[in-house]
Amino acid sequence: MQKIIFMDVDGTLVNDHGEIPESAKLAVRKARENGHLVYLSTGRSKSELFSHVLEVGFDGIIGAAGGYIEVGEDVLFHERMKQEDIEMIVEYFNRNEIDFFLEANSGIYASQNCKKHFRSIIENPEAKAAIEKGIQHFHDCLIEGEDLLSREDINKVSFLGSHLSIETISQEFASKFTIIPSTVPMFGQNSGELSILGIHKATAIERVINHLNIRKEDTFAYGDGLNDIEMLEFVQHGITMGNAKEAVKKAADDITDTVEEDGIYNSFKKYGLI
Repeated sequence: MQKIIFMDVDGTLVNDHGEIPESAKLAVRKARENGHLVYLSTGRSKSELFSHVLEVGFDGIIGAAGGYIEVGEDVLFHERMKQEDIEMIVEYFNRNEIDFFLEANSGIYASQNCKKHFRSIIENPEAKAAIEKGIQHFHDCLIEGEDLLSREDINKVSFLGSHLSIETISQEFASKFTIIPSTVPMFGQNSGELSILGIHKATAIERVINHLNIRKEDTFAYGDGLNDIEMLEFVQHGITMGNAKEAVKKAADDITDTVEEDGIYNSFKKYGLI
């Protein structure tokens, strides 16, 4: 019986340094060879799904934390942020000197000091080589000098380590956006992301399985971050990584090993997907 698997990227498919274990690549490819469908289900927008991720091979994409859906090469759904909301976010972050970037399928648009902030992370002498591998992709594709206020194609907004707490930022925007801590630890303390309220990975998964006429009983999901909770609760088999946050583990049906301990491969074997 064909199953459909939805897989988070950061902290699930890739480790904290952005590297994909060979075992995870093998698991995805073998599952597809066995006739199962494997979808990415990530907070990243399509422009942030770099070649080393897409080259693994997937049947579709849920991006922007549920705001964008591709089935094969066809776009099934795409919800963008309103321009007036982008203007409000940009004004707040600039006023509070918080570095941020706007995520669109066309590119990643950086605030004035965002790229400099990324360089300071890359130049951190601790685990420098591993950090470069993971975060260099983000740094290199940041687009500077654009008029951020004029953009109409933004899916989501991410901000880097801030002097303001996540709680303070959440209080400012909670009525209009979903705010969660960043799923990329290297972005720093009090880093996070804002996405469209009411849209998340579970709403996207429901759209996909209804479109493909796949039973909910045949769904799997793998995740580790707070934006994975709805997804893990919605599917039949919600599996979290051993490196997941405690709140995410509580929402899951099962816990596999960490990314580095071949958690994806081991779980695919356990459930007979490979």
